[in-house]
Amino acid sequence: MKSDISTKLATETAYFSQLIADIKKGEIKIPQFQRKFVWKDDQALDLLDSVANRYPIGSVLLWKTVEKLNAARDIGSFRLPTTDEITPTNYVLDGQQRLTVMYSCLGASESEGGYTAAYDLVNEIFIEIKGPISRPEIFPLRKMFNTTSLLNYRTSLLNLPNAAILQERLDDIISAFTQYKLPVVTLKDLTIEEVCPIFERINSSGTRLSTYDLMVAATWAEDFDLNEKVASVLSALDSKGYGSTERSTILKALSAVHSGSIQDKSLRELRNLSTVQIESLAELTESALRSAVDALSTQFLIHSWDFLSYEAVLLVATYIFRDAKELSALQANRLRQWFWRASFGERYKIGGENFVSRDLEVVKAYVLSGDGNGEQFGLVPNSKDWGNIQFKSNVSRSRSYILALASAAPRNLANGMSIDVQSALSGYNKKEYHHVYPRAYLKAIGEPLESNALGNIVMLTSTSNKTISDSPPSKYVPVIVAELGKDADAVFISNLLPKPSSFNYKNANYSDFLAARGKIISDHVAGLIS
Repeated sequence: MKSDISTKLATETAYFSQLIADIKKGEIKIPQFQRKFVWKDDQALDLLDSVANRYPIGSVLLWKTVEKLNAARDIGSFRLPTTDEITPTNYVLDGQQRLTVMYSCLGASESEGGYTAAYDLVNEIFIEIKGPISRPEIFPLRKMFNTTSLLNYRTSLLNLPNAAILQERLDDIISAFTQYKLPVVTLKDLTIEEVCPIFERINSSGTRLSTYDLMVAATWAEDFDLNEKVASVLSALDSKGYGSTERSTILKALSAVHSGSIQDKSLRELRNLSTVQIESLAELTESALRSAVDALSTQFLIHSWDFLSYEAVLLVATYIFRDAKELSALQANRLRQWFWRASFGERYKIGGENFVSRDLEVVKAYVLSGDGNGEQFGLVPNSKDWGNIQFKSNVSRSRSYILALASAAPRNLANGMSIDVQSALSGYNKKEYHHVYPRAYLKAIGEPLESNALGNIVMLTSTSNKTISDSPPSKYVPVIVAELGKDADAVFISNLLPKPSSFNYKNANYSDFLAARGKIISDHVAGLIS
């Protein structure tokens, strides 16, 4: 049974002055997470306006712990103070943008840089201060909690014609901010393992905190930054088309290489390694990743992270190459068995990190030692299935099918020239693929079979795509055959299409075509596996 954290949870309300004082003392800190979201200036002004109108602005979630995380000082143009380390510390899990805005606008000294705002007492609006203040009716909010400065400003309003109205408006704004109470929930004495799932459930303003975010903060030291180390690994993979790999995937690769698991617990345990150990692990992982990417790109023509069917494929391959610098011919064959069967069989569609963690050792034992058999990783579609399975860009079987087409070294139907499969496989460019029997044509004749079936997809250049357009094969194939001459059969075979010399495209119907091509595709895939 999971532990009940309700006993470690405290709920209270706090004045802005209290929160600002705690931030100044270093008792409240913002963890240094990689955040995709940073508040814009108008959002800060909207927040101030909400407080002025006594609207609720949400709550703040703090984690009180003796754990030491790297704390942020600057978030965009908003700044927090530099403080000494205090034990224990309240780290902000949710509400960092709101607290940062409030500190920058209300708590920082008037001479400090960073974002600062004011209230226009005449127009009754909040504005950002970007330079010297030219009008006496503009009230800098940083005077709010500085008693002497605030009294001096209020007194200065007496020199203005409408002093009474301006002072009344000033008093109302001061009251709104000094009396506003913000709900604060504090989690006390929780371990990182207990806090991490809470991190992952938080979704504030579209920003999700992840295990990767936590690990960046938990492993940070003056001489080590996980973010920088991951960036270095990605840089090494960039030339191979894998520079856009998710950072969380690199973290999982580190965990897989270290412990043979990508479960959250294993990821979090990386924080227990010393800086030297993590440096060594990162070096080993980078080497394994390079070998894995080389294998994926050369053996299966996966030239970019974007074309990878499953994250698990890269992780499993990395785990294999942790222990094998290179593969023998027999091991390479077993690698192909696993890849094609797992991809066409959609092995990693469900199961999650627990399943992948178990599979790391299973696949490695099979590839390197021959334990088990290839069929355990999934079944390949039969010849009839190619006419039923739909082509969808984000589905493993579709991507695997395109890779299978590419492995046949396709030649352009229009002129017989080789197709640049690396360009076609650098991402899903719909212009590179075409229906042999156009969908519009099949719809027009009332064809009941699936028009978007894998067996109806062929790899084409965008120019050939336009040439064929929506013409049926009975019209465009004879033209192509005449232009290709004696090369026609070879060009069609390179596209896993029935040979014009043995298949009558002029009179064949869609069902005949799918049956003939389905057998060709199945034979080709069987060859890839064996």
